[in-house]
Amino acid sequence: MSNVIANLEKLLGGPRDNALLRYSLGNEYLKAGDAARAIDYLRSALEKDPHYSAAWKLLGRALADHGRPAEALEAYRSGIAVAQARGDIQAAKEMTVFARRIEKTLPPGE
Repeated sequence: MSNVIANLEKLLGGPRDNALLRYSLGNEYLKAGDAARAIDYLRSALEKDPHYSAAWKLLGRALADHGRPAEALEAYRSGIAVAQARGDIQAAKEMTVFARRIEKTLPPGE
């Protein structure tokens, strides 16, 4: 485990335990190649703040990396709706591109 992850995990359960901390942990675990742990932390970040566009985008990537394309597509679609509602045009565009790539790989109807 990296020092960054260890230091971030020390903050869990404390006054600084928020969506950003959980997002940061998800990001670090994804960089470390542990998509499953990343998914857990990113879902936790979204429980704390369901309007966190960047967390939706990273969750989609983590799910895709973990071989769960249908769930990734669902995360991207949720993230697009959140980003559009917040006026986060760039995040919405990026997630739309990622969602389209997944749609092309899935069987019709999924």
